Parts: sequence; structure tokens; C-alpha cells
Amino acid sequence: MKGLIAAAGRERTPARPGPGPVTAESLEALELAIARRVDGLLAGDYRSAFTGLGTELHQVRPYEPGDDVRRIDWNVTARTGLPHVRVELAERVLVTWLVFDASASMDFGTTERRKADVAEGVALAIGHAATRRGNRLGLVTFGPEDARWRRPRQGRRGLLLSLAALRQEPAGNGTLGEALTLLDGLALQRSLVVIVSDFRGKQDWRAPLLRVAGRHPTVAIEIRDPREQELADVGELRLVDPETGRQLRVDTHDARLRARFAEAAKEERAGLVRLLASAGVRHTALSTEGDWLRPLAAFLKRSE
Repeated sequence: MKGLIAAAGRERTPARPGPGPVTAESLEALELAIARRVDGLLAGDYRSAFTGLGTELHQVRPYEPGDDVRRIDWNVTARTGLPHVRVELAERVLVTWLVFDASASMDFGTTERRKADVAEGVALAIGHAATRRGNRLGLVTFGPEDARWRRPRQGRRGLLLSLAALRQEPAGNGTLGEALTLLDGLALQRSLVVIVSDFRGKQDWRAPLLRVAGRHPTVAIEIRDPREQELADVGELRLVDPETGRQLRVDTHDARLRARFAEAAKEERAGLVRLLASAGVRHTALSTEGDWLRPLAAFLKRSE
């Protein structure tokens, strides 16, 4: 994993610092969290959707905490007096679809790195773990021109390096709604969908998100910068919306203005959380400030 991040980020500059240092402890926690999440889908929700369609019995073993109770073999349990579960081999592997935000707003960052750098690290880390043991990873990006996609495949290195290359291209007008609409037509088999975005810009994604989340387990990883939530007292500023180019001159010495900005930003993000929850989407927010990998691993572990 360390080598993969290094390969994807050979040419770093102060303006594009990349995901930052990655500790072995955080990587181990992330690998374990995603592995359990993927295994849970294969052994539970994912495989149960295909019960009787080409699965074969691998073994019957004693029940362990965390096993899917739907896999309990009641005949063996009755004979032995101890709960046992059936472990089956599915003919299909799990596909993870990564929906990746490469829009202009992701270039913003006021601390150690940009939102784009955190998003790149999240994509690399999830791609590394999601392609283990023959499982496949597909990619849909939006922002550079229209939404584009790459078919799911097992080899993670080429796909993730191409993802890093896409981040260097000029941003355009593709939207999250367009990306999810595209994904809805591409993801024919039950898959794990991971959205990595700041969820800013055109709000055209609620309906396609409901369709996608209704068919696939979906996780939303939001990337934030502290300055998007509050204004610093630094005098007069010219603010530019990176998505539209609209400019606004503000005086940050005004305490009431700063308070109104913070309240509006808080309510806007709270609305996002409510919308995602109403669609049944698990959500976490990562910051450009500090360690992003450890909280990501903790979130995925809670989502098992």
C-alpha cells in the first residue's frame, strides 16, 4: 500500500502535496475494516441475493461472533448441540464502484493539503483493500468534462494510477447527479458503492442516489476544509465559487457576518447529512486538516 501511494504521487509540489504520510497502524486498521466489510457483503447481503444460483458449499464450521445468522446450518446445529454456519463459495466476486469527485471545488484547501489530495488518498486506500482476493473495482469520475467511467477489473495498480492522472486534468461541468445516473446503468450486479466527494455544486443527485442506494449498499465519504465552515478574521476578502466562477467581496472583520456564515454552513451540512440518511447511505466527513486515514478506518469499522 505504501508503494502504491508513492507510485501514484511521484511528482508532488507545495500546491499539490498529495495525501500525506500514511502510518502502518492506520493502513492495517483500514485493511482490516474494509476486508470485514467486503467479506460481510459476500457472506451476507451480497451472497443472499444469489442463494441457489450457482453457489456451492465450502464447509460447515462453528459459529463465530459476527457471522451472519442467516447462514446457520440448523441440521448440524441440532446434531452437535453447538451453532454452526455454512460457508459457501460464490461464483461471482464482489464489485466495488468508486464514484470520484474531480470537480473544481476539490482543488480548495487551506491546511496541510487540498480536498483533492485527501480524496486521492481515500480512493487509493479503498481501491487497495477492495480489490483483494480477486474482487473488482470500477471507477466513475465527474468534474473533468462529462462523467466518465472505467470498467471493473481486478488489477488495482493500473486503475488507481489512472485515477491519479485524472486528478491532474482541468475540471469541467460534470456533476454528481450525472455520475450516479451513469452508475445506475453500469452496475447491473449488486455492488458496493463508495462516493468520495465534497457534495458541493449542483444539487441534481438526490433522485439518482435514491435509485443507486436502493439497489446497492452505498457509502458517502465527504471531504471538507475547515475554512468552508467558518470565516477567519483577516479583513476584506474576495471569495470565488470554483464551480461557477461567481465572485463576492466580504469584510471578515464583521463578527455578525462571520457568525451568519458559520450558522449557514452548519445548517447546509446538516441538511446534507439528513438527505444521505434518508436515502439509507452511511456517511462520514474527513478533513484536509490532520490525519484522514485513521478516522476513515474507524468509520468503516463501525459500518461493518
